[in-house]
Amino acid sequence: MSEPARREEPDQGLDPALAKKFYRDMLLIRRFEEKAGQLYGMGLIGGFCHLYIGQEAVVVGMQAALQPGDQVITAYRDHGHMLATGMDPKGVMAELTGRATGYSKGKGGSMHMFSVEQHFYGGHGIVGAQVPIGTGLAFSNKYKKNGAVCLTYFGDGAANQGQVYESFNMAELWKLPVVYVIENNQYAMGTSIERSSATRELYKRGASFDIPGEPVDGMDVEAVYEAGLRATEYVRSGKGPFILELKTYRYRGHSMSDPAKYRTREEVQEVREKRDPIEHYGARLMQRGSLREDEMKALDKEIRGIVNTAAEFATESPEPLSEELYTDVYA
Repeated sequence: MSEPARREEPDQGLDPALAKKFYRDMLLIRRFEEKAGQLYGMGLIGGFCHLYIGQEAVVVGMQAALQPGDQVITAYRDHGHMLATGMDPKGVMAELTGRATGYSKGKGGSMHMFSVEQHFYGGHGIVGAQVPIGTGLAFSNKYKKNGAVCLTYFGDGAANQGQVYESFNMAELWKLPVVYVIENNQYAMGTSIERSSATRELYKRGASFDIPGEPVDGMDVEAVYEAGLRATEYVRSGKGPFILELKTYRYRGHSMSDPAKYRTREEVQEVREKRDPIEHYGARLMQRGSLREDEMKALDKEIRGIVNTAAEFATESPEPLSEELYTDVYA
């Protein structure tokens, strides 16, 4: 099976309060990323900036499946993961703009911030480098017998990196509590999966190590959540790692400097119209009677206020002092 099954509508099973939280959290990520794109265009964010627009259902659904103490580690398209773990939008935006009030004191920027309090371990700029680190976090959990699980995110491009398979081998050998979450947004940096991967069913990549996997509709937050519950329960029980391939799609280029000429505007527009994770989920909740149109408008207004406050906080915060260049070099 190469494509995940899509859910039949409507489904009345999910708690309405949790469903509203899903919608709100996805909307926060979308509006935050739109504002980050604006600030980048104004020259207030420097370096690379990888937006998460279109992929919101993945991280929101997976985060809801975690328990207190579980960890998250990801690559450079990480703003959505930060917000989903509960990191303050003001601190995230301040870091994006290189301010002293940011999570890494303005020295990490878009790709390199973390929060020990929220068990978020980055933000890594080297393709696939977070996978062995996430595996190491899972090793630590098993060694300490703390019952925690590590979600290790990587993309379809990183799925072809050798260190990923070294990690798979050790994780299965030692039965480590790690869920490998492949965010398959179809294009890696700019090459389609059809042109870059000999096998396109990425959830099967652990087969030679006896690691089970599952494809998931990454544009459906509830499908992601349910798959996340299954996967975390599996690894938490001591059976070893699990692979989830989340079929998703990014609307913007690989980074803000990418014109994305490797795909058509019509293709992107078709996904927006037929699969958008926020618009379609909002419509589903209205159909269920879990969310009214006026509530959706109020939520959007609230979220825009939070994001605008974060942008104001960031742009009004001071830049780091020159002495900070030499701090935090070693733990």
